[in-house]
Amino acid sequence: MTTTATNFVHVFERGSDPDRPPLLLLHGTGGDEHDLVPLGRAVAPGASVLSPRGKVLEGAAPRFFRRLAEGVFDEADLTARTHELADFIGEARARYGQPSPIALGFSNGANIAASLLLLRPEVLAGAALLRAMPPFRDPPRVDLTGKPVLLLSGLMDPIMPAAASTRLAETFAAAGAEVRHQALPAGHGLTQADIGQLSQWLARR
Repeated sequence: MTTTATNFVHVFERGSDPDRPPLLLLHGTGGDEHDLVPLGRAVAPGASVLSPRGKVLEGAAPRFFRRLAEGVFDEADLTARTHELADFIGEARARYGQPSPIALGFSNGANIAASLLLLRPEVLAGAALLRAMPPFRDPPRVDLTGKPVLLLSGLMDPIMPAAASTRLAETFAAAGAEVRHQALPAGHGLTQADIGQLSQWLARR
């Protein structure tokens, strides 16, 4: 494992299985570049992982973009941060010699992964979004034909209602993505059911 400070503080681990697409791990609010590495190893054994730390601080909690209130995003900041993250992904791919990654994002990380799909879809091979909600009130038009997207929402999630994930799934499906949306009997935190669904979905990529 190496932690490198370039455009983003991040972790990169080179995988042992070159046939598995790399994972881009995007943590939730208050997480860091180490948070999702064990999850990435568990659900995609042998895959390379790239895990950046969000640059925005909410108090002392790292995030990937600003919000104005719970569930209310600063869309101008989100747009700028999305392009900044997309540029970092391209630079990291060149630096480490990796193909396009599949994003695996949780909560705030899932929301910026959704924004990447809507604004810079060319940088991702697909995305697994855990507890995501629509990042934009009026989503941009985009062609996601054939792009695989998994959304896992929690039926008892007080922060990211399952209905919000349903709207996001509908947005991606209308853009041509190959969408799987599963609402699990869970809250905002991840469960063994999430891990099982992720492992099965990633095994088919």
